[in-house]
Amino acid sequence: MKNSVFATSDMIEQAAAIWVMRHDRGLSAGEQDAFSQWLAEDARHSAAFALHRRGWDEMDRLAGIQTTVHARPDPDLLAAPHRARRHRMFWFGSLALAAAAALMVVFYGPDKVTGPAAPAPLVFVASIEVRTLADGSIVELNRDAAIAVNFTPGERRVQLLKGEANFQVAKDNVHPFIVSAGGVDVRAVGTAFNVRLGGSSVEVVVTEGRVRVDQPGAVTVGGSAVVVPELAQGQRTVVPLQPAATAPAVVMLSGTELQERLAWQPRLMDFTDAPLADIVAEFNRRNPVHLVLEQPVVGTMRLSASFRSDNVEGFVRLMESDFELRAEPRGKDILLRKAW
Repeated sequence: MKNSVFATSDMIEQAAAIWVMRHDRGLSAGEQDAFSQWLAEDARHSAAFALHRRGWDEMDRLAGIQTTVHARPDPDLLAAPHRARRHRMFWFGSLALAAAAALMVVFYGPDKVTGPAAPAPLVFVASIEVRTLADGSIVELNRDAAIAVNFTPGERRVQLLKGEANFQVAKDNVHPFIVSAGGVDVRAVGTAFNVRLGGSSVEVVVTEGRVRVDQPGAVTVGGSAVVVPELAQGQRTVVPLQPAATAPAVVMLSGTELQERLAWQPRLMDFTDAPLADIVAEFNRRNPVHLVLEQPVVGTMRLSASFRSDNVEGFVRLMESDFELRAEPRGKDILLRKAW
């Protein structure tokens, strides 16, 4: 073990920030080994990395409100929080958390304006959560998904308790990475795949590398063991939780089908001189909260901007602050119309 025990808090935070940036652009095999060793050197390393990762993820969320000269920047979005934080962070971490706090005030804070009763508050579904595991693997949790992590000296095991998650697995030929869901095991080494646990089946979609799907102890109606061939990139299978007459089929998805199936995953959407109707349609395709344009003329407004696909809050706020639109709830939808 190195002399990390003598490292100051500032030194650890600086190292954690550097590792976060390296993870964002992708680790090489050598860097992955170095990162694992760094985590093992000191218990403070994991905590510092997790803190900075959250700050970095919040900065990613702010990508959803970065616009071109077609829209003015919102000074309130990056307003400093009223209380100083006890933990020192690099500029990007502090900036991200301050902006996140500003968003919370805007969308969830009480209405202090006197006069007529305020409209019903806008309610947004919780955003997709991104977690970095101790081995450097990255898990994206769809809304309402839950996992339990159990790493042992012999294997890396994650249990998908409910919902859907995407896994980008850090390479480790010694310790297999296994995702368990409803009695189905998905085993991979250095790959990326998506697992969805439903009420009657488990769906597996591979986006990179290969995985092996097992259902320990399960047999078909005919009495033979359930066997699923290895899945390669672009392939999908659905494994029923109850015994079936035959083994589950493996199908190849087209590029379009794969994109549609994984549309829930956050990504940066770039628009150049695009009608607002097209932008709203793209948001609606990727989020459970749908935006509705009440007036056709609103949909003809054109915008050049980049938005994070799951940042509905930031998009709505931008429409209200810079484009003279008003947002109102309508059941599970949000109505956008001119403010005058």
